[in-house]
Amino acid sequence: MRACHCCGLVHRVPGVAPGTDALCTRCATVIRHGVHPRAISRTAALSLAALILYPVALALPVMTIERFGHEHAASIWGGMVGLLAEGHWGVGIAVLVLSIVAPVAKLVMLFALCAGDRILHRGHRAMTYRLVEFVGRWGMADVLLVAVLVAAAKLGDLVEVTPGPGVIVFGAVVVLSLLASMSFDPHAIWEDRR
Repeated sequence: MRACHCCGLVHRVPGVAPGTDALCTRCATVIRHGVHPRAISRTAALSLAALILYPVALALPVMTIERFGHEHAASIWGGMVGLLAEGHWGVGIAVLVLSIVAPVAKLVMLFALCAGDRILHRGHRAMTYRLVEFVGRWGMADVLLVAVLVAAAKLGDLVEVTPGPGVIVFGAVVVLSLLASMSFDPHAIWEDRR
């Protein structure tokens, strides 16, 4: 039984020969059967690339602020540590959890789902995918990037703000993370991969 992803009509789909497609009787949309052959490797590669770049993005300066002749380079990690050191616990912990821990956890879980039985037992895959969906809603890496760029634009009148190399790397991490999420096919959880 397969459901049309466009209209939701459920069909009994027999084995489909290679090179042919099953079409929905209501809307004529192609009903997917099986997982795209490269969906797993694509998702694994994208999530691994994002995981490799993430520490670099956190450490590199996102912006350099010059005010009254004093120059200060700000990184995401340094900003979060600075918030916690100055006693801004709520904001510092929110940045830590939503912008660092949640995106990394999501990428690690996506990579684990791609590894299949080698890392996760069959019974744990659905729970892990639900966790990926839940954590994905709270991972604010892309929002943090926009906030940094808006702050740079707003502070431009008061101080001189120069974007740093961290913006490019962090932007690449955001794009890789979004592409990894988009390329993962949840049907792959139930497919046998030996």
